[in-house]
Amino acid sequence: MDFKIVNSTIGKQRSACLIVGVHESGKLTAAAKHLDKSSQNYISKLLKKGDIKGKPDETLLLHAIPNSVADRILLVGCGKETELNDQQFRKIATTATNALDKIGIKECVNYLGELKVSGRDLPWKLRQMTEATCDALYRFEEMKSKKNQRPPSNLKTISFNIPGTANRTNCRDAVKIGQAIANGMTITKDLGNLPGNICTPTYLANKAKAIGKGNSKLKISVLDEKQMTALKMGSFLSVTRGSRQPAKLITLNYSGGKKNEKPVVLVGKGVTFDSGGISIKPSPTMDEMKYDMCGAASVLGVMATVSELNLPINVVGVVPACENMPDGDASKPGDIVTSMSGQTIEVLNTDAEGRLILCDALTYSERFKPAIVIDIATLTDACVMALGSHATGVLGNDDDLVDDLLSAGKTSNDRGWQLPLWEEYDAQLKSNFADMANIGGREGGTITAACFLARFTKDYTWAHLDIAGTAWHSGAKKGGTGRPVPLLTQYLLDRCKP
Repeated sequence: MDFKIVNSTIGKQRSACLIVGVHESGKLTAAAKHLDKSSQNYISKLLKKGDIKGKPDETLLLHAIPNSVADRILLVGCGKETELNDQQFRKIATTATNALDKIGIKECVNYLGELKVSGRDLPWKLRQMTEATCDALYRFEEMKSKKNQRPPSNLKTISFNIPGTANRTNCRDAVKIGQAIANGMTITKDLGNLPGNICTPTYLANKAKAIGKGNSKLKISVLDEKQMTALKMGSFLSVTRGSRQPAKLITLNYSGGKKNEKPVVLVGKGVTFDSGGISIKPSPTMDEMKYDMCGAASVLGVMATVSELNLPINVVGVVPACENMPDGDASKPGDIVTSMSGQTIEVLNTDAEGRLILCDALTYSERFKPAIVIDIATLTDACVMALGSHATGVLGNDDDLVDDLLSAGKTSNDRGWQLPLWEEYDAQLKSNFADMANIGGREGGTITAACFLARFTKDYTWAHLDIAGTAWHSGAKKGGTGRPVPLLTQYLLDRCKP
């Protein structure tokens, strides 16, 4: 997809299609007003007839508009002007893209940047439209024998109209960022959508190498099980014992900042298939457990985005990757394992395996002398029950870091919500036989999981993102979402600001 910035008078703009907005009250946007006036109230007459009421999700394609040099005009419903917020703006952009895709138009000029969204400037709106466009046009047919069951989009070029020229550089930068984020999200979605027999720990390692290929600032390293055994990663290795797929510890080290600048470390859970192990999951929807590596996928997506944008920052991605399978040698409930930190863990439930691989990866992250460590994981069903699919759960040992992540979520329209990390919850992890249990009971499951991880992060500033509800769609739209690539990228962009 090619995105451009243009500045032109709409009445003189030649294009296969011009995109303008209309609100529920019948109020036209400035561009639509101009077209209406030059066409002798052609659009107003259609509004009076009720052809379009301006409600969200409505579109109306117009041909042969009087006195217009454009081939078509796409009217897009924008709802009530006073109620237009971040989420509604994104939906409007998606609606417009879907309509263009259905029509088969190759290029268009988009004037929806003139919509007023409280507290948002034009560059923000252009970035959101860029991301929303790419998201709406995403296809995943890699595993189908007959491709193009949903035909590839004909849409190749979108030009965003901006008023004047003063904002041109900022607008171009915003579109560039939006496209890089969308590319990172595509990597994340593709990895999440691949089946577990294809996307193995070795596949993830090879994907990381492919992302780093040709980039002198991005170095990739992969540890095997023998090397992890030497590092005494007993917790991580206990999870992979039942699998025939060898575990990998993948590191992506991006050096875009100053030589001695401490890095941000992103740790992504990479369980490429989670059967639950001996504590096996029920069969319905078990196929979705191929998505249990979406934390890892998001780290790879963010590292690709950071590299594409050439950000002036040091970032390390750490991906513990393995399968969790039942086998005669698999870990059993009641087993006690020793983590890389030396702390012992009673494994009461082998289906609480994500925290067992993350804890060793978090200890491993200390060697990078991090400024910040953020782990990302599809960790608990409890987070889905608490927050649904709308917000990522955010917990951490530093309020400033949590606040920064929440702020990045609001800016990127990839929102999170803070949950408490109190010592009362930590007490639920008590074990009679080891330093801790790997579960804390049904109550507050998302929080006790974070409390478990917090025991391995006492020496640095840390936050945990539980993306169990936000990383994928279930049901008819089943598939990866690409979240939280926008949130994490925005957080890194904010850290790059002077």
